[in-house]
Amino acid sequence: FSMAGVLFISFISSCGKGAILLPASNTLYQVINLSPDLLPVDLYIDRTKKNTTPFIYANPSGYFALTSLDPPFQIRSASILASTDNLISIPDTLHNNVRYTLFITGLRNAVRAQDTVSYILTTDTAAITTVGRGKVRFVNASPGATMFDVTANGTLAFSNIPYKKVSPFIELPPGNYDFKAYPNGSPTNILSDLTPVTVQDGKIYTLYCRGVVGRTDSAAYTLAILNNN
Repeated sequence: FSMAGVLFISFISSCGKGAILLPASNTLYQVINLSPDLLPVDLYIDRTKKNTTPFIYANPSGYFALTSLDPPFQIRSASILASTDNLISIPDTLHNNVRYTLFITGLRNAVRAQDTVSYILTTDTAAITTVGRGKVRFVNASPGATMFDVTANGTLAFSNIPYKKVSPFIELPPGNYDFKAYPNGSPTNILSDLTPVTVQDGKIYTLYCRGVVGRTDSAAYTLAILNNN
C-alpha cells in the first residue's frame, strides 16, 4: 500500500509538471516535395521513419496523423545509395489539434545560396470564414529571385509575394475561379494558368507555385492548389 501511494503521488506530481503529454494523434501533417532535383525523400520524427512510401516530386501526401510531436523532425533521402545525413531539420514547435503542411523546396544543385534545399511550414488550421465566403492564400515555393502576383478571375488577389513567403488569407465568394500567376508588375507575362478552381463556402485553400521559371520540362513553373479541410 505504501508503494502504491508513492506511485500515485508521483503520477499526480508528474501531471502537475506537464510531464504527461496528451496524445498527438489529432495533429495532422502533410508533406509536399517541391524540389525538382532532390529525388524521393522520407520524413523522420524522433529519428524514426514515419512514412511507408517516399515523398516524390510534386505529389502531395495528403494529411496523416502524427503519433509523436517529439523533435527532431528531419527530411532524409529515400535512396539506400544516398547519404543518411539530414537534408532538412525542422525545429518548429507543433501543437495538438492543428493541421500543418510541409513544403520542401529549393534545389540540391542550386547556383545561389538562397535557393538551396529548404522548407516552408504552414499552419492550415485557420479562423472560421465569414458566412458565404471561402478562404484562399498563396505560397511562393518556386526557387529564384522572382516575386509573383496572382489574379483571381482577372482581379489582383496576391501581390509581390517573394520566395518562401506565405500570403495572408483572403476571402472569396463561392464559385469557380481562374488563377493566373505572373512576375510582379508584368500582367501580360502569364507563367501559369490554373482553372477551374472551385471555392466552397466555409472552406480553406492554399494556392502555391512550384518549379522554376523558364524551365519547360517537369520542373516548369506551375500553379497548384490544396484543400486544407
